[in-house]
Amino acid sequence: MFRNLAKNTVFYENARMPSPKHILTFPEHLQRIAEGVYLWDTHAEKGRWGEANCVLLVSGASAALIDTPYDEAMTRALQAAAAKVLPPGTSIDTVINTHPNGDHTFGNAYFPDARIITSATNARHLCHEPAPADMHRLVTGSDPGTPLGWYAREKFGHYKYTDLTVTPPTHTFHGNLGVKVGSMGVQLIEVGPAHTAGDVVAWIEPGAVAVAGDVVFQGEHPAHWHGPLSHVVAAVDAILKLNPQVIIPGHGRPMSAAEVQAHRGYLTDLESLIHRHHREGREAYEAACRIIDSGFHADLGSAERIAIVTAVEYADLDGLQRPGAVALAEHAARFAWERREPVAA
Repeated sequence: MFRNLAKNTVFYENARMPSPKHILTFPEHLQRIAEGVYLWDTHAEKGRWGEANCVLLVSGASAALIDTPYDEAMTRALQAAAAKVLPPGTSIDTVINTHPNGDHTFGNAYFPDARIITSATNARHLCHEPAPADMHRLVTGSDPGTPLGWYAREKFGHYKYTDLTVTPPTHTFHGNLGVKVGSMGVQLIEVGPAHTAGDVVAWIEPGAVAVAGDVVFQGEHPAHWHGPLSHVVAAVDAILKLNPQVIIPGHGRPMSAAEVQAHRGYLTDLESLIHRHHREGREAYEAACRIIDSGFHADLGSAERIAIVTAVEYADLDGLQRPGAVALAEHAARFAWERREPVAA
């Protein structure tokens, strides 16, 4: 069974494999951010899901990776790029997961000898995440004539979820944890619940670099699965309090503190709009449509994700249990389906 599936989702066991809309290409080199800090950024264009940032830390004969890619092909490409900067004989012996979403954790399986660290809250919530088999069935077995089936193929049909195994953390913590990577000190700071229940920020003090996970997005409207938005804002504030020189978001290029401050303004503005529509008695989906159609930050990609954030915020305002991940994705899928370009006859 799928975790948190909407009740009206129908699956077709013999549905044909989707033809990927995108052919993914991966960076062959890592981007140097600071001494011993390297970024693998696969975010090629707006509107795509799953292309999360991974950050390699190298010091002496030790190496750590913050977040792992979405499938085997991506992970092997990352490993090949990392090999170009790793000292001879050095392997990645530590993996840090900022949160449990699959595009930040599914690659854990390809680091079998590494210790895997995340917050205890993230570890507990891993079982609520759609597993690789769930994603494979959603992409290949859902009805492509429905909003969710169509959207799953459009956004996730270019990943291969078969033969992936969920690999849980080997070490967990509450609050803060100091980790040594060679002589490099890394502070892991639990800032959730925000994007998810137990988000972790990695603070590399020698380079004044904060690895924010999906607490921060760049170039895209964010999808926040836990919230409420006031908690996401508090997590952003915790990052800014570190006085970082560089912030690496979960998706998109590195950002300055001023850019993250502007992103904070996006979050508070969106919160105000959602709360206003709620006070005026509109349903969550209508509120999201009105916000998107008003041109709210129209320069960003994946506007339909506002429907996810709105549904989460409404659940908090109404004192209801948050919908599951797939049920939330249906809100985004519905909007994208209704506004899709017609297929030429």
